[in-house]
Amino acid sequence: GKGNIYQLRRPEIAGDTATDYNTVGHFLVICEGDFDKEAVPEEQLRGAAQVFAWAANTYKLSTSTLAGHRDFAQTSCPGKNLYAYLSSGELKRRIDDLLSAGGVDLQPLCGSEGAAKVAAIEAGN
Repeated sequence: GKGNIYQLRRPEIAGDTATDYNTVGHFLVICEGDFDKEAVPEEQLRGAAQVFAWAANTYKLSTSTLAGHRDFAQTSCPGKNLYAYLSSGELKRRIDDLLSAGGVDLQPLCGSEGAAKVAAIEAGN
């Protein structure tokens, strides 16, 4: 919930949503939490916007294609509180603002340096 960004799979690998739609060609972002019950922390919303802005720029995606898991499958995901940012256009506006300002340059942090960073985050630092 602090806006930390982790890469679970390389973007070339289709994600798994535990539902019945084909994810090939989708760029999937997971926001950790139960957003039917919890509010979305500002840091997490900012991190999601950064990842989507990076993906839009890197893969030449239109922000008009931004959608929630529930738009493709029988699920409440991403939860009413996060989906509100999608349906209102607020998340798209944030992404478009980042793109207008020059985009986002996310760089992977791997190996021992990456492991040390994750350990520090998990320890609360």
